[in-house]
Amino acid sequence: MTNLTEEPKENTSECDPNADVVTKVLPTMYTLVFIVGLLLNGLNLWIFCYIPSNRSFIVYLKNIVIADNLMVLTFPMKIISDAGFGNEELRVFVCRYSAVVFYLNMYIGIMFLGILGFDRYFKIVRPLNASSSLQSVFYSKLISALVWTMMAFISIPNMILTDQPYGTTAKVSCAQLKSELGLKWHKASNYICIGIFVLVFFLLVIFYVSISRKIYQSHQKLRRGSNAGRKSTRNIYSILIVFFICFVPYHLCRIPYTISQTGNSYSCQNKKNLYYVKEVTLLLSAANVCLDPIIYFYMCQPFRQTLFKKMRIEDRPQETEKASCKVSTSQPAFL
Repeated sequence: MTNLTEEPKENTSECDPNADVVTKVLPTMYTLVFIVGLLLNGLNLWIFCYIPSNRSFIVYLKNIVIADNLMVLTFPMKIISDAGFGNEELRVFVCRYSAVVFYLNMYIGIMFLGILGFDRYFKIVRPLNASSSLQSVFYSKLISALVWTMMAFISIPNMILTDQPYGTTAKVSCAQLKSELGLKWHKASNYICIGIFVLVFFLLVIFYVSISRKIYQSHQKLRRGSNAGRKSTRNIYSILIVFFICFVPYHLCRIPYTISQTGNSYSCQNKKNLYYVKEVTLLLSAANVCLDPIIYFYMCQPFRQTLFKKMRIEDRPQETEKASCKVSTSQPAFL
């Protein structure tokens, strides 16, 4: 997978990205995302500890929460390294480990959004055709374990194959730390992850358009003139909006950027431009950890009820999904 801190390979000054952008602007933006993401995801983790895993929907949401929290924990090392406060050993650690963990959890989150869409589609649009066994808590946990295992299989070789020696005088580049096989696996894993993103994106569009149509038709039949259908549709499309804002821009530039890092067909200026675009769009992807809580709040009634109960705020009655689970706030129930 593409490392968080990859830069153009050349070490000449004309090929280096602007120092102010790399060491000041980007670390500042990541610091803001880190602070907000840490607070929100810490709260999410705490709230979900009191929601029992008695529905597949809840199991998948909890996996997204875990992935987001692990992703947030990689930010400080990137911030310190990019800001120039760490030594080269820290930069090597970022390239070899924390950057890989970042991408591992980003794509785990993407996959669970797709699985969540599939789960909602069959429970709302095709409830009679849904398989009760496949949508049981046991199978949802099994699917979750398979997702983590598959992404670990794709990601761990990027740690192992980032093993080349580095000099103490030149600035370390993540691409330079990869062996020849590492560069090939790096490119292959990129294409696999892009394929995962494209598949999930199109499935989400199909699933949630169908879900919104079903909800709208149901409310039109039951209560013509009510705005409940519009509210449900708006809440469902919030997932697509977050997905589009956070992940689409980065994936549009990922293939050309990866080619620029693993080949010699790009000029210095093109490599720098692709680096800037990659970093800005990657920041949008990182900001996903701040936007996922919005999805939990609007799409998951137990999350909202537990949050309000813990904060001693009265929850306003409103239309929610039929497949919500009951809430137990007396004991932690994360597993």
